Amino acid sequence: MNRIKTGFFLLAALFATSFLKAQTIEEGKKFLYYERYKSAKDVFEKLVAANPNNVDAVYWLGQTHLAPEEGRNLAAAKDLYQKTLGANSANPLLLAGIGHVELMEGKTQDARNRFETAISLSQGKSAPVLNAIGLANVMAKDGDANYAIDKLKQATAIKKMTDPDVFVNLGDAYKKIGEGGPAQSAYEGALALNPKYARAPYRIGKIYQTQGIAQKEIYMKYFNDAINMDAAYAPVYENLYQLLYNTDVTQSADYLEKYLANTDDDPKNCYYRASMKYAQGLFADAVSKANECLAAPDAYVKSNGIKAYAYNKLGDSTNARAAFENYFAKADPAIIGAGDYSTYAAVLLKFAGSEAQAGNYIDKAVALDSIEANKINYIKTMTAHYEAKKDYKQAADWYSKLVTVKKNPGKTDLYNAGYNYYRSGAYESAIAQFDIYSQKFPDDAFSFYMKGKAKWAIDSTMSQGLANADFEKAIQVGQADKVKYKNQVMGSYKYFIAYAANIQKDKAAALAYCDSALLVDPTDAEILANKDVISKMKMGPAGTKPSGTAAATGKPTGQKEASGNRKP
Repeated sequence: MNRIKTGFFLLAALFATSFLKAQTIEEGKKFLYYERYKSAKDVFEKLVAANPNNVDAVYWLGQTHLAPEEGRNLAAAKDLYQKTLGANSANPLLLAGIGHVELMEGKTQDARNRFETAISLSQGKSAPVLNAIGLANVMAKDGDANYAIDKLKQATAIKKMTDPDVFVNLGDAYKKIGEGGPAQSAYEGALALNPKYARAPYRIGKIYQTQGIAQKEIYMKYFNDAINMDAAYAPVYENLYQLLYNTDVTQSADYLEKYLANTDDDPKNCYYRASMKYAQGLFADAVSKANECLAAPDAYVKSNGIKAYAYNKLGDSTNARAAFENYFAKADPAIIGAGDYSTYAAVLLKFAGSEAQAGNYIDKAVALDSIEANKINYIKTMTAHYEAKKDYKQAADWYSKLVTVKKNPGKTDLYNAGYNYYRSGAYESAIAQFDIYSQKFPDDAFSFYMKGKAKWAIDSTMSQGLANADFEKAIQVGQADKVKYKNQVMGSYKYFIAYAANIQKDKAAALAYCDSALLVDPTDAEILANKDVISKMKMGPAGTKPSGTAAATGKPTGQKEASGNRKP
C-alpha cells in the first residue's frame, strides 16, 4: 500500500514538474507573441541554464536572437543551435533552427537540406517543426515563401493542430508573395482557433494599410479589433504610433505611450520619446531628450539620428553634420533608412566641397528606398543644387539618373537631362537623351530639333551635314502644329538657309527655305534680312558667301529656343 502511495506521489510530482515546464515555455512564447523579446529571452535563458538539453527552450531562445530586426544576432543563434545539436544531432526542431540561421546567411541549399532532414525525422507529422520551417522561410530575405506555404498548410492539416501561430505564419507567407486574399483567409483561420488572437486582425489590418490612406477605415477597424481583443498587444500600438507620426502627432503620441506601457523597458523607449518631441516641432527639446538618451550606458544609437534631424531643423548645420557622422559611425547599416541618408546629403550640400560625398549618400538613399516618388525627391536634391550653381553637366548627370529611376519618364524629365547636357557642352550625352525622347514621343518636334542643335554644335561648320536629318525631321513633325512648334520649325529653317547658302551654294534652295519660314512667321526680321542678302548674291562654284547674317555664320545659337514647348 505504501509503495502504491509513493508511486502515486512520484507521478504527481513528475506531472507537476512537466506542467510547470510547459507553462514556462508557453510564458516565453507569449512574450514573443507580444514582441517583448527581452522578457522572452530572460525566460528561455533561465530554462536553458537549468537544462542545456531542453531543446524546446533552446529553439525558442534562438528565436529571440533572430526575431527582432534591430539587434538581430545571427552569431549567437548559430552558436546556441550548433552547441545543442552536438548532443541532440537528430532533433528536428533544432535542425529547423539551424536551417533558419543558414537561410539568413544566404546558404539556401544548406538550409533546405536541414529542413528536409527535419521533416523526414519527424515524419512530416510535427506541427512545431513544420511551423519553424515555415517561419524561417517567411522571415529570411532569401526564404522561399511558396515552400513555406506548402509546409504550413501541411501543418494545418495535422489532426488536433491548435496553434493559431501556424495560420498567422501561413498568412505572412502569402503576404510575402503579394497574395492578400489568401493571406487574410489564413489570418482568419487563426481567429477560428483562438477568437482572442490579436495578432491575426493586426496582420489583416497591415494588408489594407499597404494599400494606402484610401483603406484607412478598413485597416483602422482591424487595428481596433486587435486592441479590443487584447489591450496589451503592443505591436498594434507601435504601428499606429509610426503610422500617424507625420499626420496626427497628438494621436501618435497617445499610441506611443500605450505602446511603451505594454512593452519591455528598453533604451529605445527614450529614443521614441525624443522622436515624439521632434514630431511635435519641439526641436530644442528633442536635442535635450536625445542627449539624455545618449548619456545612458546602453544608449540606443538612433538617438544620434533624432539629434541630427533636430539640429537640421534648428538651422544648425554644423551640429547636424556632427550628429549624423556619429550616428552613421556607430549604427548598424541595417537600421539606417533612406531618409537618413538623403537628409544627411542635404546637410552636406551646405558645406562647400562636399557635393561628391552628398551624392554618394543620395545614391545610397535611392538604392535603399522602394518608392519611386521618394527616389525622385532624393535625386532632385542634387539637380536643384547643381542647377543653382550653374554646373549643368553635374545637373544633367543627376537628371539622367532620374530618367533611369522612373518607370515612365516624361518629356520634362528627358528635356531636363538632355538640355542640361546640351548647355554644358556634353553634346553626345545630350543626343543620347533626346534619342530616348524622340523614340518615346515621335510626334514631338522638340527632340529632333534639339538633336539637330547638338549635332550642329559638333559640326559647327556644317561641312559634314550631321544635323540635316534631324532638322528635316523637326520641320516634318512640326508641320502638324506650326503654332506649338513654331520655334523648332523656324530654327530648323534658319539652319537650312545657312546650309544652302554657305555649304551648297544653292541660291534657289536658300530662298525657298526663306519663303517656307516666312509662311510660318511673315514678320521674322532675321529671315527677311537674310532673304534680302541672298537674293542679291551671285551663287555658283565661284560665288561669294553672304556675310554679317545668321544664315552666313552657320553656327548654332545658345538660346533656349524651345523652352516653351518642353512641357508634356
